[in-house]
Amino acid sequence: MKIVFVDKKSLKRCGFIIGGICAFLSIGGCVCMFMPGKSYSGAFPEAGPERIALREALESDVSMLSETIGQRNLFHYDGLERSVEFISSSFIESGYIPEIQEFKAKSSLLGNLRDAPKDDKNIYKNIIAEKRGVISPEEIIVVGAHYDSVPFVECPAANDNASGVAAVLAMAKRFSDLKCAKTIRFVAFANEEPPYFWTESMGSYVYAKACREKNEKIIAMITPETIGFYSDEEGSQDYPAPLNFFYPSKGNFIAFVGNMSSASLVRRCVGIFRETTPFPSEGAALPSILPGVGWSDHWSFWKMGYPALMVTDTAPFRYPHYHCASDTPDKIDFDKMAVVVAGLVSVIERIAEKQ
Repeated sequence: MKIVFVDKKSLKRCGFIIGGICAFLSIGGCVCMFMPGKSYSGAFPEAGPERIALREALESDVSMLSETIGQRNLFHYDGLERSVEFISSSFIESGYIPEIQEFKAKSSLLGNLRDAPKDDKNIYKNIIAEKRGVISPEEIIVVGAHYDSVPFVECPAANDNASGVAAVLAMAKRFSDLKCAKTIRFVAFANEEPPYFWTESMGSYVYAKACREKNEKIIAMITPETIGFYSDEEGSQDYPAPLNFFYPSKGNFIAFVGNMSSASLVRRCVGIFRETTPFPSEGAALPSILPGVGWSDHWSFWKMGYPALMVTDTAPFRYPHYHCASDTPDKIDFDKMAVVVAGLVSVIERIAEKQ
């Protein structure tokens, strides 16, 4: 038998860790990490003609937003306007008549930022395309992603979040010829990034608030947020503590993340995805104060009392090019992204009850 001596500091540190884990697991009603089904762990499936076409469409749209258009934020307002034109045209090509929701942002949020534009002179725009349900049109599913890029750095924002917008456009095209019982709205949001993040000037907040004021029945909101980067390397995945004790250390999965009020939606989406899609997946409904849990447009819908979740590669917890000039299309695995998007189509088909 080998005797190991442990100093008091180590024991104290272990006590804090164990105590933290126990406290985390004992927060009844605040944590839901046990998902239906089992994460896929088999070989990556070979691409057929349909997936190849989807992959090419996704790559084309990401390249358009991040390379041809480039930066798109309050410092590059022309990029926002060109993005609106591109997204609107894409919806029209898929057979929709897009609606533009215009709004002004609060210039007071800019503070004393040097070279900041007079924000109250700019009009920001959400773009909406609706596929009306044929049986229960009053029940609405929102599938939306932000098209703006992070300001203050020269970032083309290919993964964050041209990848999410490309996914929304691809799903809109897929559903254009389908009949579903419930209404699906595909939305591209402005102003998710700072300085509007988690403010009333966030495009998704403006949209969600308008839906609440009309007393619309949104039964699910899904936002694809930074969905293109995957790694099989050990240690490639990080988490806010104490999630690192419960989830994989390889960043090769797609994550479904919601708050506890959205737990049933998270479980349903993960269950459908695992049943239909050969791709690793994880899911959790967690306290919204935990870093990363509310870092996208689903937060706005939580504020209005709607169930909502984010589908993500976990962004800064995995992606080394997050909010950097190096966030370019060549960092994205479009083949894996295509499988994820196809899986999301299956999820939405089931929730919308495809006829």
